[in-house]
Order: sequence, then C-alpha cells, then structure tokens
Amino acid sequence: MTDHPHSDDAATILVAGTASHVGKSVVTAGLARLLANRGVAVAPYKAQNMSNNARVVVSPEADGTGAEYGEIGVSQYVQARAANVTPTTDMNPVLLKPRGDGESQLVIHGQADEHLDPGAYYDDHWETAREAAIASHRRLATEYDVLVAEGAGSVAEINLQDRDLANVETARFADADVVLVGDIERGGVFASLYGTLELMPEDVREQVEGMVINKFRGTLSVLEPGIEQFEELTGVPVLGVLPADDPGLPAEDSVSLPSVGEHTVFGAEDGVPEAASVTVAVPRIPFISNFTDLEPLAMEPGVRVEYVPLDVNLAEFDAVVLPGSKNTVDDLLALQEAGFDSELRAFSGPVVGICGGYQMLGDRIEDAGIESTAVEGTIDALGVLPVVTTFSAEKEVTRTTCQVEGQGPIAGAAGSAAGYEIHMGATAFREALSHPLEPTSAQQGDVLGTYLHGLFENESVREAFVELLFERAGLDRPAGGERAASPYERAATLLETNLDLGAVDGLAPFFD
Repeated sequence: MTDHPHSDDAATILVAGTASHVGKSVVTAGLARLLANRGVAVAPYKAQNMSNNARVVVSPEADGTGAEYGEIGVSQYVQARAANVTPTTDMNPVLLKPRGDGESQLVIHGQADEHLDPGAYYDDHWETAREAAIASHRRLATEYDVLVAEGAGSVAEINLQDRDLANVETARFADADVVLVGDIERGGVFASLYGTLELMPEDVREQVEGMVINKFRGTLSVLEPGIEQFEELTGVPVLGVLPADDPGLPAEDSVSLPSVGEHTVFGAEDGVPEAASVTVAVPRIPFISNFTDLEPLAMEPGVRVEYVPLDVNLAEFDAVVLPGSKNTVDDLLALQEAGFDSELRAFSGPVVGICGGYQMLGDRIEDAGIESTAVEGTIDALGVLPVVTTFSAEKEVTRTTCQVEGQGPIAGAAGSAAGYEIHMGATAFREALSHPLEPTSAQQGDVLGTYLHGLFENESVREAFVELLFERAGLDRPAGGERAASPYERAATLLETNLDLGAVDGLAPFFD
C-alpha cells in the first residue's frame, strides 16, 4: 500500500480492473453517488475510453477548441449524473470510436479527429492524447474534492504499459489511490487479482489501496478463508465482496448485446407475461452505436426490446426501431443483403429510425463514399421515408431541445423534448412531410425519422409511443407498474452495504 500524500487538489480514486466487463463502471458510478449523497464535490474521469456509445456534453472554454459541445463515452455521462454534476468533455478527454477494419475515430476534448489504426495512434497521437488527459484532470482537480477515475480493460496489459493512458498513466499523473476490481463469476478471481498485482508496474502496484470481489453468488463464509489467505499473501486488503446484482446502469458498449445473427430480449424480467406484453424489434446491425437510446423503453412494464438478426420475420413484432450506426452505409448494405428492406416495407406497425437508422429509412444516401469504401457515390436506402441524406465530412455535434407535435408513432406527445445529435450529413425531404420533433425530423404515416438521440428519455414521447403499441396490440397496459428504481442509488447502496471504503486513503475522510 502507498502512504503518499495527496496534493491540495482533489483526491483521485482509480477504479481499475483485472479485465474488461468486471464491474468498474458500476463501482465508479456507485462511489460517485455515494460521495455526492454525503455532500462531497465529486466528478467522474476516464482519461481514454473506447466506445461507440457517446453523449454530447458541454465543452469547457478552457479546452482551447472553441466548441460549445463535444462527445464523451456514455459511462462518464452516466457517472456524472450519478455524481449530480454537469457532464463535460474533461470527464473523458480522449475517446476512440471503433469503425471496423482495426480503425477508430480519435475524439480529443470532445472534438472528432481523423480515423487511425492502433499503430498510427500510438506513434503519432498518443502524446497529444496524454497531454489532453493531463490538462482535463488538472481542471477537474481544481473544481472538485474527489475524482473517481475509471480504468479501461485490464490494468496489467504488459504489452501496453508504456502507453496505457486510462490505467498506468492516470495512476501516475493523478497520484491516484487504486482500487482493483475482479469478477468472481468468471472463476479464478484470486488468481486474477494476484496475477494482475504481479504484472503491474512496481510503482503503480504500490498505489493499490484495496481489492473488490464482484458478482458473487455463493455463501460468503465459504469465501472468507480465501480472502484471509489472499490478504496475508499480498498485504493488500479486500475491501469487500459485491453480490451479483445489476443496478441497471446503461451499458458501455455492445459487449452486453448479442452478436450479429443472434437475439436477446430486454425487459422480460418485469413480471408481465409475454402474452400481455408488446415487443419492439431492433435489428442487431454490425456497427450499432448509441443503443442506450432503447433502454428507457425496456424499463417500461410490459415492453420488451428484442435485438434480432437481420433476416428476421417482422410480422410477430409490434414496432421496429432502427438504432444509430457508426458505419451507416455498411450497416445499410448488411440489412439489404439479409432482405430486411423487404421485411420493413411489408411491416404494418410503427417504425422509428434514430440518427443513422433515420438515414437508412430514406430513399437514398448520396456521397456515401465519404463514410464507406464499399460505395463511391449514391446508394439506395430502405425506401420507407421520402427523404435523401447527403454525407459530408463535417460532423454535427450538439445538444438539442425542440417542441413536440406528436404524430405518427408518437401521436399525442406534446411539450418539449431534449437530447443530442451526433451525425454526418444532412437530410432533405422529397415531398411535404410532418416534422414532429426537430426541424430535420420526418414523419409519414407510421414511420418517424429523427436525429434526436435520447428520444425515449423524454416522458411525453415515450408514453405516447408505448400507449400506441398497447392500443394497436389490443392489450391493456399493465396498471400500477413502476419504472425501475434509480440505478445510481442502487449502485451506491450496493457499495455502502458491502465495502469498507474508509480503508482507502483518499476516501477515509468521508467514511469515518
């Protein structure tokens, strides 16, 4: 353990992991809410994230970009909400958005840069990314008492330790107290934790303040002898054991979704029988992004969101939502090859396309070669909305609030709706259409296209859509149903009940 003194600025707690998907995001969000509930000024931070699930947030003037808004990974957006603070681009200064073929788009301080393969990133851009990460951390550290930093993947990737921005570098430049999380559900948790400690750089290993064992399903008394031996062997305390209890935080990326060609249903655990439920089909496109747009629907009692293979028969579903896409053209080609275009044109229920899904609903996409090497000029789209999208290299990144004039799939919705836009290209209308949301939205009959991510987070829109589905299905909407409890409070309670957080140096003043 380290006894290094903290600076006069914020204490930084780095939540690192033995691997990806071990629960770092849950621990980070839970700790942020727990501290916020105790009156601590706390903010999330992740030096470098890799995700196609992004949110548009405020970009501080001090970042030098001159832009009002920028993109960050969805986990840091969620963690900022957990901390009850306004999310900014400083909370995720470096974002890599995978686009296939080993390339990712580099986003620094919220602003999109070029597409790079790993070699080009590490050889030519990593130092710039590191400087951006340090600058963001410094700004946050002057504003808050505690920064809860989320690591990425494993903290012990020995081939990357000289350029591991989210883990090793963050631990060093932030002088962070490290909390290491391991997933017992995978098996071999003690070996994973021990091996990770052994492979960490010596200076960073000295900063490890404690371990968390996550996703435990057994009897704790059976595990305790192993914990005692582990602590004697390593000299590092186990802060506690978290049960396998998903608080329902939005997923970071498509690791939580089925592979292309498979299907998974969300929302079926609400206790409403399948015969009394409605089901929304979401095609599992290869380059899906911002799929968290669908999570508010899956939280509604009696609503099931089913990610389906592209050759699905849509006749059994109550609605279709086409989600966002990182590679709209390539996903459109995949849908057409599977025959989804014919299925969709024959479908008689409500259809909603969001962002890339909206662009795919149109008649065609022009200048498609700007995004994809598969097509040089114009490509026919799915042909269910009379609109045409023309791509350009310029990217629209903005927060949006619009008046709602509910029609079509959201008939009855009113008031205002808030969300964000991240897209390339502009959409034009081939004939007179209704615009129930932002001026660029389009509705005809049961088909709605919009660039507004976060659409179903707006209660009026969500309620109108869900009511329409139950009405069309001839079903009574489940009465007295309650939406799931706050995932932030659930995550906080999970930590407060099971972990000795006062054993961490930087947290001790808040957990006496």
